[in-house]
Amino acid sequence: MISEQVLAQPTRILSQKQRESYFANGYLLVENAVPSEWIERLRSVTADMVERSRARTNSDAVFDLEPGHTAAKPRLRRLSSPVEHHLAYWDFVVNSPIADIAADLVGPDVKFHHSKLNFKWAEGGEEVKWHQDIQFWPHTNYSPLTIGTYLYDCGPDQGPLAVVPGSHKGPLFDQYNDRGEWVGCLAERDLARAQVDRAEYLMGPAGSITIHNCRTVHGSKPNLSDVGRPLLLNTLSSADAFPYTYNPLTTRYYGQVIRGQPARWAHHDSRPCLIPPDWSGGYTSIFALQQEESWDNGELDENRRNLRERASAMWRRVHPGCNRMSAAVREIQERWDIRRREFLGAVGAAPAWPLAAHPQQAMPIVAFHSGVSPEPFAPRL
Repeated sequence: MISEQVLAQPTRILSQKQRESYFANGYLLVENAVPSEWIERLRSVTADMVERSRARTNSDAVFDLEPGHTAAKPRLRRLSSPVEHHLAYWDFVVNSPIADIAADLVGPDVKFHHSKLNFKWAEGGEEVKWHQDIQFWPHTNYSPLTIGTYLYDCGPDQGPLAVVPGSHKGPLFDQYNDRGEWVGCLAERDLARAQVDRAEYLMGPAGSITIHNCRTVHGSKPNLSDVGRPLLLNTLSSADAFPYTYNPLTTRYYGQVIRGQPARWAHHDSRPCLIPPDWSGGYTSIFALQQEESWDNGELDENRRNLRERASAMWRRVHPGCNRMSAAVREIQERWDIRRREFLGAVGAAPAWPLAAHPQQAMPIVAFHSGVSPEPFAPRL
């Protein structure tokens, strides 16, 4: 659904002026959009998650830890996929105002993609460098948007979300470095072209929401205050937007339609999109990627196990009776895993994997036909 079609739909929560501003500028700040009852509930479950993090000594598929994190003084960068870890986070996606707000901006049929909670810890919580989202998870169109909910008041010293107005209408930037490694941010040489000096900083009281389009250039400075800045982020799209690369933060709710109806037709935008690495082998976080940190094999193996378990659970939920089909898909995956291991054995695997990843290689494409096993369209292994 294109912007003119969306604007022709009746509004649910936003005003027509707010909708027009979003399409013109690529972002929106709505103060006090979320009732205090929701904020109190989210604060409570988030405090419980922080307590759980005290037992962790290394980052994993759930918690991305800042350097200096200890049990006595936890310091978190991110809680990945919070909807997987407490029902309250998913309840918020479905039953709070944000789903209807998304419908005002993408159309009546709204689909869930992923969620994360960026903490921006007090006294030095890390920056997020300038970047665009869609290159991490390309879709057939550019309707995806991310709604951030401030759990506490956010002022200028806490590293509020910053956006470049109108950048969603400009180019998509290369987020690989000069060595061809994915770093998930703009190169220094592109910052002037992206006009980051024109950035607007989105601040507001607890319950305010930020909304930015998937093409909008955005980032945030370090938190220099003595108060944290947790921002709960949910990425939603029109139902006719279909991802065509692996979701780095997949969950059991991935692809679930939370408003309206599933799409029968995909909407394709003719503008091209940069392809990210193949995240199916494991994903850390934007912080680790931008800082070009390394995780050891054990940490990446745990991420891979979590990704596969989530994907399997999602498949069983959607296709509980397709045992023959699932077996064929597993066989294809196993054959690709064997090929991956053979390659690593040939080149010699390093003791630690660099997080600056390389572009993804061709993956098997599987055509599903009613009543028959999947037929792979890929080179024979």
